[in-house]
Amino acid sequence: MNETEPVVPRPRGRDAVAYAILSLISIYCAIPFVWLVLASFDANAALFLRWPSPWTLNNYIGIFVREGGARWFFNSFVVVGAATIIVLVFSGFGGYALSRTNAWWKRPFLYTIILVRVVPPPALVVPLYSILLTANNAVASFVRSLLAPELMRPAMLVVGLIDGYLGLILVFAAMQLPLALWIMKTYFDTIPYDYEEAALVDGASLFQRLRLVLAPLALPGLGAAGIFAFISAWGDFLMPLIFLSSSELQMLPLGLFRAFLRVQQIDYGFLSALAILYMLPAVIAFGFARRYFVQTFSGGVKA
Repeated sequence: MNETEPVVPRPRGRDAVAYAILSLISIYCAIPFVWLVLASFDANAALFLRWPSPWTLNNYIGIFVREGGARWFFNSFVVVGAATIIVLVFSGFGGYALSRTNAWWKRPFLYTIILVRVVPPPALVVPLYSILLTANNAVASFVRSLLAPELMRPAMLVVGLIDGYLGLILVFAAMQLPLALWIMKTYFDTIPYDYEEAALVDGASLFQRLRLVLAPLALPGLGAAGIFAFISAWGDFLMPLIFLSSSELQMLPLGLFRAFLRVQQIDYGFLSALAILYMLPAVIAFGFARRYFVQTFSGGVKA
């Protein structure tokens, strides 16, 4: 008869030290966020952490009433949302194609596109700006031939590649697409081909297989790729600074930066409220998509 080995209990002192260290680290990391929340409701917010006196919502109201914050949010959601949709569409189809093909160029292609994520973004600014400026001149000539002069500027704010929505959307999408392609290719690798074969035997067309079989199975991967793309584009400051100059196109990162610079005495309450609003969309998006991370990075679909 095999004797059961005795279970050696862990020293309680070691657990207590570990929990104490983790608690200190957590408190240290939470202090800046606590300061932001308290300062955003403080009518006389200062540089140091303190209890609001008096409590007020004027800092949040001022963002939309005095500063045009609604426009900042609109611009950010339009640009980042459109870029995320483009990333999801192309990474979904591209990841599926890369997963199912055995072409010799697949591995070199994957390593080549990931270099876009490896190269620091500032190193890409000059050549990217030069390319987009040349293309923007061609777009401007085409738009000028179609529209009256008074409609030229509103149209270029939308389709312009420099100082326009379209240019920044394409830049964000191009920067986030390589990582999304890797995520979707890896996720499609975990989906057995048997599902597609079963649908093919039932007479399903390619579109029906994509819509009824692959799309539902790929939702966790798409959720993970989408949240990575959204958070990364939402937090980008350099590209809007370089490619946008019109006040009508100002986004939240630029609004936060310019609000910090344009005053002699810093309004910490206003800046804290704007920072809280700036963080909320990314936090909410992560909250909705966190279960997709678990499914995507824990092995995907099992046969």
